[in-house]
Amino acid sequence: MVKILAYCGLVCTDCDAYKATQNNDDALRQKVAEKWSKEYNHPFKAADINCDGCTGAGKIVGYCNVCPIRKCAREKEVKNCGWCDEYPCSGLEEMHKAVPAAKKNLDAVRQKSKM
Repeated sequence: MVKILAYCGLVCTDCDAYKATQNNDDALRQKVAEKWSKEYNHPFKAADINCDGCTGAGKIVGYCNVCPIRKCAREKEVKNCGWCDEYPCSGLEEMHKAVPAAKKNLDAVRQKSKM
């Protein structure tokens, strides 16, 4: 599977919602729905777990539908935030405090964009 990097630096292809969708795996959808319902205190149903990755034109799930980072990147028409002239912005820095691996992914992209 080709690695898909979300605008924020998360790896979409590592996400169980993405995997469940791509493999049409209803058991995994149910597992993700139960896990996320507990983690995010939101009543996810297995039918809600459908995602083709943040940067694609297909289905996305949960918070990604309203994510301000995703919205900004799409408006700027960048491949991901690592390619943005304003990288890193304050919204991204806040998110990366919670998920440093996403920052590391974008930093690597940024290095490549400078070459």
